[in-house]
Amino acid sequence: MTNIPERTRVTPQVFHEEILPAATPVVMRGLAASWPVVRAARESPEAFCAYLKRFDRGAAVPSILGPPGINGRFFYNQDMTGFNFQATSTRVGAALDFLLEHRNDERPPSLAIQSAPARSIMPGFEAENGMPLLADRVEPRLWIGNRVTIAAHHDNFENIACVAAGRRRFTLFPPEQIANLYIGPFELTPAGATISMVSFDNPDLERFPRFEAAMQAALTADLDPGDGIFIPYMWWHHVRSLDAVNMLVNYWWMSEAEARGPARDAFLHALIAIRSLPKPHREAWRALFDHYVFEDDGPAGSHLPAERRGVLGDPDPHLLKALRANLVRNLSRA
Repeated sequence: MTNIPERTRVTPQVFHEEILPAATPVVMRGLAASWPVVRAARESPEAFCAYLKRFDRGAAVPSILGPPGINGRFFYNQDMTGFNFQATSTRVGAALDFLLEHRNDERPPSLAIQSAPARSIMPGFEAENGMPLLADRVEPRLWIGNRVTIAAHHDNFENIACVAAGRRRFTLFPPEQIANLYIGPFELTPAGATISMVSFDNPDLERFPRFEAAMQAALTADLDPGDGIFIPYMWWHHVRSLDAVNMLVNYWWMSEAEARGPARDAFLHALIAIRSLPKPHREAWRALFDHYVFEDDGPAGSHLPAERRGVLGDPDPHLLKALRANLVRNLSRA
């Protein structure tokens, strides 16, 4: 494993002109150090919880609760028919009381509030704890819990995550390490994203031998309260909370091109429609994808007049709408 590169005093200009285009992870030390929630967390867990409770309006938020025996690792049950935790809901204040109550337990129940939208769950929090690197349209999401482990997964978003309380260990892998991470099923996932089946605490290298190669490519860092990390689009990340009371604030956003349609939907349809074809047919489609989608040979429509490139150029909204409607009709007949 290699340490994730670090930067300090990251400005919006540095982030958008240097870090984001490079598409590699960066730890941004002290990015959120001025947040009041970070100052409260550095004072004590009690001060942190008291600060957060100011914003709790009593709304129920989705959460997951696991028994002490899972040791904080949210995962599948033994036969992979379900999970080793229970999906439930709680109030932020009640969750914070739970964390304080169990913070000295040797093996406490595992609790996590995941991806709660800050503006509806804790109005006013964002105004006091702002993200200077991103536009206001990017809503912060809150992750609150105790010592839990989130399996390696990836998101179809760019991501900045800031540690507000407690410490977190991030282990990241580039997208091309997918074959070495042994990913679980698409149809049943703990939180919507496919995850690595490998236990990072006790990897079974007889069952998952290529995981050794993944760890050689891994990047890692421990973040303290006030630190931030940039996790690029589709990078795999394994996240471990190291303290009994912790909170992460993250920001997901996508490129303008992604707004044309979710790339994951196209990928899943390709799994259904192409993966089972005879090998010569798959190779023919590979050639088309390489040429038209990945443009291995350069811009695929460059030989056409600009006004005749259609979807190979910069399609207007009317053409995109018509293409989507045609896809919907075709898929409904499948």
